[in-house]
Amino acid sequence: MSTKSALEKFAKQVVKESKTALTKKKKNTSKKLYDSLGYDLNVSPNSFSLSFTMEDYGEFIDKGVKGNKSSAKAPKSPYSYKSKMPPTKSLDKWIVKKGIAPKDKKGKFISRESLKFAIAKNIQMYGIETTNFFTKPFESAFKSLPDDLLNDFGLDIDNMLR
Repeated sequence: MSTKSALEKFAKQVVKESKTALTKKKKNTSKKLYDSLGYDLNVSPNSFSLSFTMEDYGEFIDKGVKGNKSSAKAPKSPYSYKSKMPPTKSLDKWIVKKGIAPKDKKGKFISRESLKFAIAKNIQMYGIETTNFFTKPFESAFKSLPDDLLNDFGLDIDNMLR
């Protein structure tokens, strides 16, 4: 197995398991993050690079975000809300797809603007739970990678030197 095929196998496994984890953890409402998961692999005779791609907010879903009142949902996260809330416009489609339509004490539906604000305020105060949808598959696949990759990379170097 060549270095390129070993890295492709690794990258495909990480992406596949990350997509599965997103779905299992019910973090796949819009499918935007799911569809954005991928990788870029460049292999040349003397070097290689591998990078994973996803929507920018994917890192917040993976690592979580500490709230400004509690960090219980994401105690080890490098991210935290301080004075700003998440943007309410990003919650609009999510609320519709989740079918959230609460009523007040009089039985009237709460306006979507009020609902978006309430959800954003809750996220700011209590944060976003850590999912590790990407971290765990990456670490798991990485553990099996070094032996294969070192052997394959060594064979590629031997072939190049001949």
